[in-house]
Amino acid sequence: MTDDVLSRLASVVRERRTADAEGSYTRQLLDSGAERCAKKLGEEAVELVIAAAAEDDAAVKAEAADLLYHLIVLLEARGVALDDVLQVLERRMGTSGLAEKAGRAKS
Repeated sequence: MTDDVLSRLASVVRERRTADAEGSYTRQLLDSGAERCAKKLGEEAVELVIAAAAEDDAAVKAEAADLLYHLIVLLEARGVALDDVLQVLERRMGTSGLAEKAGRAKS
């Protein structure tokens, strides 16, 4: 279900690239460029950390959703397909996090 929701969200974000800028927050973000989208993603990450530290489950859920949305917007702004990111995750499945990190360090 999760990847389906994220894939549908990625499709909506891609469609909003051509929406009316006055009526679409997503279009406004995309028009502002990848750097602004990256900054917004960082802001959302901080908000999620604050919610998690406060042990507020409802806020964690809301902020995590915001973070995922802004990640997908950033991916769209950079021209990176969500499916490509999911493929990277798929390749990492079944690999120890320590082994995966060690392999990246050598590359």
